[in-house]
Amino acid sequence: MRERRGTRFTPFQAGMIALVLIVIGTYLAFAKQVPWSQPDFELKAVFERTTEVGARSPVRIAGVDVGQVSKVERASEGSEAALVTMEIDEEALPIHEDAELKIRPRIFLEGNFFVDVRPGTPSAGELESGEVIPASQTAAPVQLERVLGTLRGATRMQLQRFLRGYGDAIGGEPAPGEDADQDPVTKGETAGESLNDTLEYSAESLRGSALVNDALRGLAPRDLSRLIAGQQRVSQALGSREQQLQDLITNFNVTMSAFAAEQDGLRGTVRGLRSLLERADPALDELNESFPPTRAFAREIIPGVRETAATIDAAFPWIAQTRRLMSPAELQGLVRDLSPATRDLALTTDGTLKLLRQTDAFNRCLLDVVLPTGSVVIEDPPVTTGVSNYREFFMALVGLSSESQNFDGNGSYVRLQPGGGSFRVQTGRHPTFGPLFGNATRPPLGTRPAYPGRLPPKRRDFACHRNTPPDLNSARTGGTP
Repeated sequence: MRERRGTRFTPFQAGMIALVLIVIGTYLAFAKQVPWSQPDFELKAVFERTTEVGARSPVRIAGVDVGQVSKVERASEGSEAALVTMEIDEEALPIHEDAELKIRPRIFLEGNFFVDVRPGTPSAGELESGEVIPASQTAAPVQLERVLGTLRGATRMQLQRFLRGYGDAIGGEPAPGEDADQDPVTKGETAGESLNDTLEYSAESLRGSALVNDALRGLAPRDLSRLIAGQQRVSQALGSREQQLQDLITNFNVTMSAFAAEQDGLRGTVRGLRSLLERADPALDELNESFPPTRAFAREIIPGVRETAATIDAAFPWIAQTRRLMSPAELQGLVRDLSPATRDLALTTDGTLKLLRQTDAFNRCLLDVVLPTGSVVIEDPPVTTGVSNYREFFMALVGLSSESQNFDGNGSYVRLQPGGGSFRVQTGRHPTFGPLFGNATRPPLGTRPAYPGRLPPKRRDFACHRNTPPDLNSARTGGTP
């Protein structure tokens, strides 16, 4: 059997096929549609002037390309108006009968113009493919050459002089002494250079302007329209007060004349505004940071404010009951009956305060003087007990109690047997019994502490707790008789 050989292309055929594929791919890439295919939706519009757009100019909705211009032709013979036919993607539908179209310039990197479509409101009917939007709903930009073409020769000369003078004002060097009263930073600079210096602060300024513009939009969708309506009513009210407005302008002229008379002081004030603004900028930043939580707080408090009226209405019965409670028949009568007891309680409280002060002084005397003195161990060799003297006192009471039992527990006298000796002991004279006598086997050493002959003075002007505890071991011993 013979082997079958596959069909092979010649180099010329392969090159032709590749060329055709490249041409088709290039066409599809730029045309973005299949040839001989019908557009999804065709929209026509009449413009008074359409020299700015041509075939393949983009059509956009909200900045997004949704189609392109397919044809531009005259709307009628002898008219400058033109009929623009556009092919619109199906995803951009629907377009309503009150739609508006404007021709706008593209950014400088794109060049030329595009058709900006506003689809209209849902309440209007939807357009069918091929319907025409009238010129009353379209607009085209006014070019500079059209504006200049309407000016007369003298007006053009004045405009040229204005532009030349404006250029000299922006780029001209200041004359000697002309900027002597200006800020040192701007001295010697042209107006254009000074304007360029302001670009350093433009970012923050534009950011603040953006925040202001965002705030001017309001919180609800129709806040701005309500503001404009309010401005219209204000303007209407001002228009009905023509005489008052004339007086206002006259008084404003007088005020401006007063400012002009103080222009030197105003110039100094304006010169100092820079330092003021530099100090105010951080404060405004902090204030700006506080706006979001303040706005959130305002939103959160709105329900409470709405409920305030109902809360006040609910509080009226309570206020009525409270008023009756405070009437003479209720709490006022009770207060009148309690007034004597309150006065007595006030006197008792005042006396208690004095008692508490005395009690505090007494307690401090015990804590700082009496108790530390009672805890001292009296050294009296050879009979030193080694215990605190307050404990010795209680031990002596125990001994005295046992001795007073008179040996059998029935007597009432204390009998002491000091013993006999050749040394007589005599006490001082007692008011009732006179001197008392006794005998001792040894001569007594004396008494401790020695009697000073008189009692120590009592000072009521010196607090007890301020005294220094006495040194009992340094007490002097009294002499023998």
